[in-house]
Amino acid sequence: MKDVSAFHREAVERIRTAVPGTAIVAASGGIDSTAAAVLTQEALGPRARAIFVDTGLLREGEVERSRALFDACQLKVEVLSAAEVFLGALAGVTDPEEKRRRIGAAFVRLFEREAERFGTTVLVQGTIAPDWIESGGSLRDTIKTHHNVGGIPKDSKLTLVEPLRDLYKDEVRALARHLGISKPGRQPFPGPGLAVRVAGPVTAERVEIARIANAIVEEEVDRAVEEGKLRQPWQYFSVLLPVRSVGVTGDNRVYGEAVSIRVVDSVDAMTATASPIPEEVLRRMAERITRALSGRVTRVLYDLTDKPPATIEWE
Repeated sequence: MKDVSAFHREAVERIRTAVPGTAIVAASGGIDSTAAAVLTQEALGPRARAIFVDTGLLREGEVERSRALFDACQLKVEVLSAAEVFLGALAGVTDPEEKRRRIGAAFVRLFEREAERFGTTVLVQGTIAPDWIESGGSLRDTIKTHHNVGGIPKDSKLTLVEPLRDLYKDEVRALARHLGISKPGRQPFPGPGLAVRVAGPVTAERVEIARIANAIVEEEVDRAVEEGKLRQPWQYFSVLLPVRSVGVTGDNRVYGEAVSIRVVDSVDAMTATASPIPEEVLRRMAERITRALSGRVTRVLYDLTDKPPATIEWE
């Protein structure tokens, strides 16, 4: 994308051409979907209805942050609570690809229902190039199925409109700055949410453990950046591992979960480098996580693998 202003104008016209009637917009609160929602609202006005889904798999404070972002962008977004739907769809599932497919299907079925209520079959979403590249197809291997690509059921009745489909993350951030979206450099958060940061079974309890640990990692990295001890990373989070570990609480033996910390730098999300984190910051994270989750988390690890060979997210 050489000319962001030209892309802006062309994207609005493409949306108007693709959507002669009404459309619903999947607004996750991330930069990709927010940029797509802003373009769609400009193109369609009241003929567009943006929807934010609280899946029960979100980070601490994510609903509130997303509401503030939508308000700052003057976006009218409806918030739907659907935690029971998504946790039910994931019950007993441990395979990462199946998780993503089920989450994608749950989103689509919900959007199909809302689209019918709105009198449309069109769904606008913020798919970008890495999403469909990593999801495979044609001669491409499947790195991981993105819920908004390979997770869409083949019998879906929705027509997809994806105005950012050919952009990479750095280009989307440039577009977001052009559109006046606040904090365009905020770290990405996966569409499947904490489900792909809970390796192994996804339960309400394990999601809550992951949410608490993830919030601590974010807080400590933000603190280190503010204090000048760390350059702002691309993405930073924790992963709840599918293993248990013996620990000690007081004089008692406990058998708790294990958490891994992941902090990476990237430009376009296609490759990434593990960030060097000061030891004092890592120790503070470990101490806070094990204290906040006493008896439930007994071990904290640090992932220093680049992409490739790893991916940014564990699942």
